[in-house]
Amino acid sequence: MKTRHPDREIFPIEIFAGTNIQASLLKSMLDDAKIYSFVKNEYVGTLAPWYTDSGGVGPVSVMVASADADEARLIVENFVKNSKSKEVH
Repeated sequence: MKTRHPDREIFPIEIFAGTNIQASLLKSMLDDAKIYSFVKNEYVGTLAPWYTDSGGVGPVSVMVASADADEARLIVENFVKNSKSKEVH
């Protein structure tokens, strides 16, 4: 197998894992920022989360191109920070 060279090759990476609703909201935010993303395990992760993730904790993933990872991570950090501040205790 060829090794990946980050300057010449673009590949998908997971930047977030959570529920289907969280992943869909984050994907919408990435779309607004003109960052192409896709949701992985959208249906199986919702219907049978234990198939896609051990324990079913983060069954649905958001994937972006490696070239957009740094910009996408900033959006993910803000998304996670804002969603934690709005949790009901």
